[in-house]
Amino acid sequence: MRVVYSPAHLAHDVATETVMGAVIPANEVAERAERIREALEADRGFTIEAPTEHGVDPILAVHDPGLVRFVEEAWREARAQSIHRPNLVADTYPTFRMFEGMSAEFLASRPETRNAAGRAGWWGLDTANPLVAGTAGAARAAVDVALTTADLVLGGERAAYGLCRPPGHHAARSMAGGYCFFNNAAIAAEALTRATGERVAILDVDYHHGNGTQQIFWRRRDVLYVSLHADPERQYPFFLGRADEIGEGEGSGANLNIPLSAGTDDEAYLAALDRGLAAIAETPGEAIVVSLGFDTYGHDPIGDFALTTAVYRECGRRTAALGRRLVILQEGGYHRPSLGANARAWLRGAEGRPHDPLPAAGFGTNGSAR
Repeated sequence: MRVVYSPAHLAHDVATETVMGAVIPANEVAERAERIREALEADRGFTIEAPTEHGVDPILAVHDPGLVRFVEEAWREARAQSIHRPNLVADTYPTFRMFEGMSAEFLASRPETRNAAGRAGWWGLDTANPLVAGTAGAARAAVDVALTTADLVLGGERAAYGLCRPPGHHAARSMAGGYCFFNNAAIAAEALTRATGERVAILDVDYHHGNGTQQIFWRRRDVLYVSLHADPERQYPFFLGRADEIGEGEGSGANLNIPLSAGTDDEAYLAALDRGLAAIAETPGEAIVVSLGFDTYGHDPIGDFALTTAVYRECGRRTAALGRRLVILQEGGYHRPSLGANARAWLRGAEGRPHDPLPAAGFGTNGSAR
């Protein structure tokens, strides 16, 4: 399988994040992608190549120009305004209650603040999404990884894998959040629909609901969004991801959420996956964008499912068994020692190869298979 990877993600060098007021070691770090890269290189059944640049237009097809400007300008503006902190995270967010009773005309007349901290709140969702000096370049490179992966599939590959970092599925049209700045999967899906004129399915198997992807395609019929995730009653993003969210207008029925309980094991997860794949099978189209997360793994530090490495091979096999072309893009997964083995298992399953675990030594110094 062809794998698209860019070392530009290393510039998004994050050390801490803030969760419920506490500063903790960051979960979404560069080591995640490097562990996966090392494991795939050791397999020798994967070829790793660089992305091609696609420019900003595919991003603007999905995202508000203001969000794009913010990501590109925020760090430089923060420094110019003497905000000298290790990363840029807002502490003030303009929730809808701030504007209750105010007319749309009045709100439209309000200028956007030029304060970098205020802009981080305006364009952000949460305090666990630090922006640093290299974030903009890494986010643009992740988009290029996703679009190059889509190009490979459009060019004839049955499946290709984009090792995207930062991830993307929490980024909405006008909002970054959840470790995400641009929605790689949504941008790839949009590019596929424009290139082919066909309906595209997005299969999101990250532990967390892809609120951003859902929001972007909420009123559209040409993109089916199917998500398996932790029940938002107990897990981030809390306010979206319930089973009764099916889309509106032309998009009614084109959104399927399958929230799952704590402790979901291999058997229960495969049953949920089969339900999601059945919905895709009933929908016309030739391509699936897979938002692939491994925070469903039993030892993930921020998840509570009980999946094993072995089941990922079966998940990949069942997804590929639909016979559709697969644009597979990396999202979450934070148990670093297992990431390489889990990614390798899923991708080998998608290719119809056996799991065949590599010995730990084959993963390099940072790629233990344990």
